[in-house]
Amino acid sequence: MNNNQLLRALIAFIIFFGVALHAPAAATGKPNIIYINADDLGVMDVGFMGRKEYKTPHLDKLAAEGMVFTEAYAPAANCAPSRACVISGQYAARHGVYTVDDSARGPSRERKLIPIKNTRHLAEENLTMAEALKAAGYRTIHLGKWHLGDDPTTQGFDINIGGYASGSPIGGYFSPFPKGPMAAFNDTCPKNTHRCDIFADQAIKFLRANTDHPFFMHMAYYSVHTGIQPVPGLVEKYKGVAGINADYASMVEKMDESIGKIVDELDQLGMKENTLILFCSDNGGVRGISRQDPYRSGKGSYFEGGIREPMLVRWPGKVAAGSTCDVPVIGIDFYPTFLEAAGAKVPDGKTLDGVSLMPLLSGSGAIDHRALFWHFPIYLQSYSKDNDNAHDTHFRTRPGSAMRFGKWKLHEYFEDGRLELYDLSTDVSERHNLAAEKPDKTSELHAMLKQWREDLGCPVPTKLNPAYRGK
Repeated sequence: MNNNQLLRALIAFIIFFGVALHAPAAATGKPNIIYINADDLGVMDVGFMGRKEYKTPHLDKLAAEGMVFTEAYAPAANCAPSRACVISGQYAARHGVYTVDDSARGPSRERKLIPIKNTRHLAEENLTMAEALKAAGYRTIHLGKWHLGDDPTTQGFDINIGGYASGSPIGGYFSPFPKGPMAAFNDTCPKNTHRCDIFADQAIKFLRANTDHPFFMHMAYYSVHTGIQPVPGLVEKYKGVAGINADYASMVEKMDESIGKIVDELDQLGMKENTLILFCSDNGGVRGISRQDPYRSGKGSYFEGGIREPMLVRWPGKVAAGSTCDVPVIGIDFYPTFLEAAGAKVPDGKTLDGVSLMPLLSGSGAIDHRALFWHFPIYLQSYSKDNDNAHDTHFRTRPGSAMRFGKWKLHEYFEDGRLELYDLSTDVSERHNLAAEKPDKTSELHAMLKQWREDLGCPVPTKLNPAYRGK
């Protein structure tokens, strides 16, 4: 090959590569992916899960156009560990994020064990779903709560709107914002602009800029995390409605309104058919604000009310409208699901603990019958002794592990070795401990749980706390 031929070949390669790199999502066969993650939204706090007191028309419409998962779980019962698990695709024992901040929370005199030290942020060398999708040609944006480090752009996101280390909406939900990345909008947004409106506007801006390129959007609302702030124009309709907190309900509806704006723009831009939308929450609702009955307890507990989640997926042409799935799934499944949808490979050296949900979404098959696991070698103080509906008045969580296998749910607590077995098909409220009545099943599941801990190297606290004053 002479120099002129070599030059022409090089130019042809550059043109081809450039066209492939900037080809429309539909042409490349890569779907857009939008992962919407609510904060502290309980499984019973949306209309499509049956709680009609909450007005969530846009989520309900998405649910009607897609698949609702009736047995969906968060991989942890509070914010940071759940997000770390989802974004990394790994159980907590692999990355060490077990709670928010200190693992020794609650009264020291009531803690029998010294808990395992917590890792506050997800290590940057732990490849995130955003990094994997970016490597597959996706443009990426994070909006809202990050809580896994100082800057999501160091962990796979091209654009960051409002995300940093804080786990709560510092300064509240309405502008102006006193500090943090949201303060950048103080000069461009009218006073009292809601965070949800800013996120919707920025998401729409991103959509319009990426109509011809596959993208991954992580829309991680701070809503409905405390502090609770009523939304004028919405809160009035909920006042006097029995069984709900009107201020909280207005925040739920405001988030739904923001989601509606984003989805409406997506559809109007002609991207509906080629976009997978997954909506979920990061953990259960705060029970003192919104009871999750019939599920017991709430955020911070490994009873069902702390880890059951509302979840839906819309992907026209791939996911049947109006469908439901009762297979137990968990947040660590999202990473492999997004990779398969994108036609992307698992990064070299990356371990994923979940499985792709594509067979369930497409109706093409099933996933293997498996157990789901939780490990929480930490203490988490009570919110309210009268409202938590936990084991005791001091803690929502004491050190232990839990698992679900079929209809069975097993809890193990490390302070006293207590085992609790529940049949969720008849006792979703987890009130009737069957461990003594069904010793064979208890032993079978306990052996599975111990083997899983051994396989993952889960640390179990054993050192006694000298400050303990309990029995």
